[in-house]
Amino acid sequence: MKRLQAFKYELMPNGEQQRAMRRFAESCRFVFNKALALQQARYAEGKKTLSYTDLCKQLTEWRKSDETPWLVETHSQPLQQALKDLERAYKNFFEKRADFPRFKKKGQSDRFRYPQGSKLDQGNSRIFLPKLGWVRYRNSREVLGVVKNVTVSSKQGKWFVSIQTEREVETPIHPSTAIVGIDMGITRFATLSDGSYFAPLNRFKRQEKALAKAQRALSRKQKFSNNWKKAKATVQKIHARIGNARRDYLHKATATISQNHAIVCIEDLSVRNMSKSASGTIVTPRKNVKAKSGLNKAILDQGWFEFRRQLDYKLAWLGGELLAVPPRNTSRTCPCCGHIAKENRRSQARFDCVGCGFEENADLVGAINVLRAGHAQLACAETSPAVKGVGPRTHRSESGDGRLNAVGIPVL
Repeated sequence: MKRLQAFKYELMPNGEQQRAMRRFAESCRFVFNKALALQQARYAEGKKTLSYTDLCKQLTEWRKSDETPWLVETHSQPLQQALKDLERAYKNFFEKRADFPRFKKKGQSDRFRYPQGSKLDQGNSRIFLPKLGWVRYRNSREVLGVVKNVTVSSKQGKWFVSIQTEREVETPIHPSTAIVGIDMGITRFATLSDGSYFAPLNRFKRQEKALAKAQRALSRKQKFSNNWKKAKATVQKIHARIGNARRDYLHKATATISQNHAIVCIEDLSVRNMSKSASGTIVTPRKNVKAKSGLNKAILDQGWFEFRRQLDYKLAWLGGELLAVPPRNTSRTCPCCGHIAKENRRSQARFDCVGCGFEENADLVGAINVLRAGHAQLACAETSPAVKGVGPRTHRSESGDGRLNAVGIPVL
């Protein structure tokens, strides 16, 4: 099977290369915004949207124009890839996967991509980029596979290179036969059906006061002044620290789960809908806006979508499988008698069944119900090699001996 994988490194360019990379990124941003403005103008006039081929013809005219002669300094490939990004953004919008494309701002998402022409010299820790020459990078691990494309990006004043490769690997067979259900939450980040759980990192919450202070200082500075640039760098540094800590935590958590379980059942949650603003409008104001705002902030701080994305590809690489089950009534169903009622979960932490009196941690009950929904989904589908020999009571617990009691609760 073919595996696509990206390897990201920090670049160590000299001063001339840094200035050239900034020009390249600005040129790509200009081409993207100019093409988007052209598409919007044609739509307003009732004309047909231009295809990628037509936009490339427009790009050739822009490069020859006396108004934008500096576009010639940038390699044509990154400029064409900017048009590719716009085409993909339109496609995602029409297929209802994303919002309508927006104009890019200066200093945000500065990047450009080479689909070909790059050369990698791992022995000397350097990479060749067209019109930039050989650029050194911090070689932290070996690049595996054939290089497909190279993306150069800027973040917090540093430049990074992401090398996407493709290689043939043997069809993996997961070393484990365990199956587990996971319930996502706020008090507990992820609760597993075997009784273990991952505590939330809450990195944004820890840095919220420092971030607010830095943002207030930024608002008092004259825009684009030297002090404003320093204050903006401070805000970006805090954001980068939050993002790095969150990604590191998610990678460690997903690696642990994917390596120890062949099948992971998770709720099919729509994070975008769950974290929508509750402020409403002047005509139709909503209630409990402050509480909903705090909940939205907590959900986004956990990184639920990134957690699911990482679990998906890591399990696929190891030969496992990720099952997304409907989240309906997973937190209201009693695992003992099957009674479904809103009153079963009287608080965020405790589950008290009004039918049979069963009591347990609410997140653990949700994880058990997710696991049972996953078993039901597997029973309705054709059994895959990864689930042969895995029954509803054969998964093992990390903190116990894997035995379950009469109602499916792990014996710890």
